[in-house]
Amino acid sequence: MASTTLELLQKYSVPGPRYTSYPTAPYFHTGFGAAEWTEALAVPAADRGLSLYAHIPFCDSLCYYCGCNMVATRDYSKTEPYLAALDQEMARTAARVDPTRVVRQLHWGGGTPTYLNPDDIRRLMDMMRRHFTLAPDAEISCEVDPRELTYEHLAALRESGFNRVSFGVQDMDPDVQQAVNRIQSEFLIRQVLDWSRELGFSSINLDLIVGLPKQTVDSFRRTLERVSVWAPDRLAVFAYAHVPWMKKHQKLINEADLPDSATRLGLQQAVNEMLGAAGYVNIGLDHFARPDDELVRAQQNKTLWRNFQGYTTHKDCDILAFGASSISQTADVYMQNEKSLKRYQERVAATGFAVERGLKLTRDDQIRRDAITRVMCDLELDFTAFGAEWDIAFTDYFADALADLRPLAEDGLVETAADRVSVTPSGRLFLRNIGMCFDRYLRDAASDQPRYSRTA
Repeated sequence: MASTTLELLQKYSVPGPRYTSYPTAPYFHTGFGAAEWTEALAVPAADRGLSLYAHIPFCDSLCYYCGCNMVATRDYSKTEPYLAALDQEMARTAARVDPTRVVRQLHWGGGTPTYLNPDDIRRLMDMMRRHFTLAPDAEISCEVDPRELTYEHLAALRESGFNRVSFGVQDMDPDVQQAVNRIQSEFLIRQVLDWSRELGFSSINLDLIVGLPKQTVDSFRRTLERVSVWAPDRLAVFAYAHVPWMKKHQKLINEADLPDSATRLGLQQAVNEMLGAAGYVNIGLDHFARPDDELVRAQQNKTLWRNFQGYTTHKDCDILAFGASSISQTADVYMQNEKSLKRYQERVAATGFAVERGLKLTRDDQIRRDAITRVMCDLELDFTAFGAEWDIAFTDYFADALADLRPLAEDGLVETAADRVSVTPSGRLFLRNIGMCFDRYLRDAASDQPRYSRTA
């Protein structure tokens, strides 16, 4: 008898990576330092564009669910030395990168980037333009917290060249908002959306979270109804990762209030059903977009990619990330900055860099990263094409992965043929589990592997 979706969720609910990188961040090591990063920056890569990221860690208040590297403070003076450090880090980095390379994508995350006042928003973007060359059609986006936001903040973003904004909505139910310390009214969300459209942002995205305390299927369906009326261009619907051993403030959440497996399934089914009915395409894992969106076209054309910013159309870009805890990525290197705000600023002041750890990828890392990414983006793997690209005999190289996929095929999550493996519609809920079959690190370090959030 076929398993129900709930039974499958319970069966496959295991700790696992989200695969915004492979190898995943827990495998970065401190043996990779500033010297190795300097060497990586100097590698010629004229055929690759640049994607810039700036991490602004400041927030006015603490959201209990937050998994980001952030500092809750009302002391705005903390931004001055931080912005100075960003300027210095960018200058040191730009001096080592081929000046002919062009920025195709730019993103600010946090924390709350719009914690910066309008003048400092302009100031930071001026810094980035001074150090790097932005393409006229660059995708320039910013994460925005609707609370504490003014029209002037959004106007400063538009004047600075931002064309995309992503608003953190999470959940509109008052009980849920109270349980996670994030109170924001429907009027407030509608107001910032109206402002954004009036100012001419080309893409407006909303973030939601399933699995929050006090959430019920009925209450979240009401949130989805409102969101559908607001008609954003994209939606990211993240599964809450309860990792209090990593994020101590999550202990402020009463675990008894977290939804059980049946409720989480109902939440996910409501998301797929209601966003599908509203015309959104499920890209995979946690992203939804309108049918004419470039993410959908990229998936159809098999040019979609996945990195630390989620799904992206900019596969052929190296990420240069600035600020505390930020992660840079070249074709074969990952580098993460110092996480502590104080130590980040001290290290930049001393050397211009704040490298805490990193990793240089082996050929096997690159092959497996590509396989996992193709599964999560294309929702299939063509053995012949992949083998030709990497000069490997696919079925021999991935004999272990194909063996691990058999139970998933028996459960209807993937379909395997002699020449390919394809993710089924029900398998989209289990992309992390499918990717794990190709992960050599999980297999090799099963006894002491890093702790991840659960996949379902």
